[in-house]
Amino acid sequence: MKKLELKIPPVVQMVIFAGLMWLLAALLPTLSITFSASSLVALILALAGAVFALLGVMAFRSAGTTVDPRVPDQSASLVTSGVYRISRNPMYVGFLVVLIGWGVFLGNISGFLLLPFFVMYMNRFQIAPEERYMREKFGDEYRQYETMVRRWV
Repeated sequence: MKKLELKIPPVVQMVIFAGLMWLLAALLPTLSITFSASSLVALILALAGAVFALLGVMAFRSAGTTVDPRVPDQSASLVTSGVYRISRNPMYVGFLVVLIGWGVFLGNISGFLLLPFFVMYMNRFQIAPEERYMREKFGDEYRQYETMVRRWV
């Protein structure tokens, strides 16, 4: 299982889960639900998620550190300001919110059942290895940050 750690870019993982959500919605149309403002709610959620993720990217870029989570050894600094005061993983939180918006847009309950699997996959194969590396590189400074800021929100 360690072979899967840090291999698939998180944005690709989000696209894979979005595709699986669409497939489930197509295969299980009886689980469809709609409400009058669903498109608007879906758009707001997707935009909010994208903005949250982009704030994380911008914080990394302004700190001069790598944005590519597959190579945590290239992290130049520990970013704890801005959106990183709310979440240790704002990009992943943003992706999750985008997927929630996608689920609302699809209007099918089955897609929402995949969201916990997205979180579990990210925790195991993306976040845990990143955190191991950050503890090694930044030591007590990162451990203190972990106690102050939650992994997701």
